[in-house]
Parts: sequence; C-alpha cells; structure tokens
Amino acid sequence: MDFLQQLGQQTLNGLSLGSIYALLALGYTMVYGVVRLINFAHGDILMVGAFVSFFVLKQWGITPVTLILSFLPAMLFCMTMGMLIEKVCYKPLRNQPRINALITAIGVSFLLENGARVIPFIGPNPRVFPTLPVVNYKILGINLSQVQVLVFIVAIGLMLLLNYIVNFTKTGKAMKAVSFDKDAAALMGINVDRIISFTFALGSSLGAAAGILFASAYPQIEPYMGIMPGLKAFIAAVFGGIGSIPGAVLGGLILGVAETLTKGFLSSQLADAIAFGLLILILVVKPSGLLGKPMGEKV
Repeated sequence: MDFLQQLGQQTLNGLSLGSIYALLALGYTMVYGVVRLINFAHGDILMVGAFVSFFVLKQWGITPVTLILSFLPAMLFCMTMGMLIEKVCYKPLRNQPRINALITAIGVSFLLENGARVIPFIGPNPRVFPTLPVVNYKILGINLSQVQVLVFIVAIGLMLLLNYIVNFTKTGKAMKAVSFDKDAAALMGINVDRIISFTFALGSSLGAAAGILFASAYPQIEPYMGIMPGLKAFIAAVFGGIGSIPGAVLGGLILGVAETLTKGFLSSQLADAIAFGLLILILVVKPSGLLGKPMGEKV
C-alpha cells in the first residue's frame, strides 16, 4: 500500500506540473499552427508573467484572492508584449525563409532574459515569490496541497476557455481558417494580421498564467527561469503533435507525470534526460506526435 500511495502521490504531483507544461505548450502549438513558427521566446513570457505577478503581490499582499487577481495584470501585460513582439520582430519576416524567423525568436529570447537582468528593479539575483500558507488535503492517503488545487482549477478553467474560443467563436473559426490557408482566408475577408496578433496575445496570456502557477509551485524567480520550462513545454507540444491543441495538453500531462515518476522512483538527475529522451523517441517512432497529423509540404 505504501508503494501505491507513493505512486499515486507522484502521479498527482506530475499532473500538477504537467498542467503548467500544458498551458505553456498551448502557446507554442497555437503559434505554430497559425504561422508555422516555433516561438522560442515563449518560455521567457513565463518569466515575465511571474515577475509582473510578483510586483503586484508585493503591493497587495498574498492571499488566495490577491493571487487570483494578480493573473489579470500579468496576462494583460504579456498579451501586449506578445502582440508587440509579433509586430516588431516576426511580421517583417513572415514571407522570408523560416530559418530567419527561428533565429529571430532565439534572439528575442536572449533579449528578454538579459534585458531583465539589467533592469534595476529585477536584476540577476533570484527573488522569493510570495506563497500561500501550506495547507494539505488528504484524499485516500494522498496529499493534495492548496497550490496544486489552484494549479488544477486555473489550468482546467483556462483550457476550457481556450476550447470555447477556438471552437465556438467567430475569431476561433478564423484562426482555424488562417491555420489551414492564409491566402484563402484573406480572400474570404478575414483580417490575417489581426488573427495572427490575436493568436500571439492568446498564447502569451496562457504563458503568463503558467508563469504564476510555476512560481507558486516553485517559489523562486529569476530572469532565466523560463528556459527549462519553455524547452519542456516545446517537447510536450511536439510529443502531443505540434499544431494540435488537445495534443499539447496530452503531451504536457504525460511529460509532467514522466518527470515526477522519474524523480520519485529513479533519480532527480535523470528527470531532464527523460524529457529529452521522450522527444527523441517520438520523433523516431511517430514524427507527427501522438495526436498530430502528417502534413505534406506545398510545392
């Protein structure tokens, strides 16, 4: 029974971590689905969102209500930043070879990380993120923390909201049309530029939410904190099928569970190796990902 309880505990921890990866992976997969761009700066949006929430909570104090309310300014700030990055850095390269935009995305990532280091009120030193008092709930011998409850509620709520936006709104249907064929969508009267900006804004807002949840679960923030979660969220998006929204969620959950089970039963030093090992495995066995569909190149 002890083994089963430990297995259940590590699985629960993995689902909590995987929910954060899934939120971040959704930003990768939406942007790729619409403009065929791997936005490697997306992981650093997580860092920006965490810092915005940090400064808000320093002013308001930390309670469950203020923590939830801090999502709004962080998500709005990152939405604006996402649209600005797209307009300034990616839009001029939209008709250029994809490698140009990819290198630019890496450059934007370095700019955000090192820019944060030299901003006086952020700086290079780690900060302790405000945390809620530790409250644990026992379910069948498994501990469920207050932070994990917050992660599940926020992550599931945002995923359901995203599903509604994409599948049941006019803008969501326009996103699908632009994803399928930008030129045909433009001929049908869809404002492609506006839809692409909206996609970046939506993805960046999810990245900000993931940043607050990540900082709440692992309460130390610094300018480089988004690198590893960003890479793992990218792995989750590829694992589930880049361009597939359900695939990003599934990939994030699987990656989170695999990572925590590795830490719990093997070694914490192998956790990152397992993540990248899964990436290699899926690329070899099923390059389109678990829920992705093979796509032919237009000639």
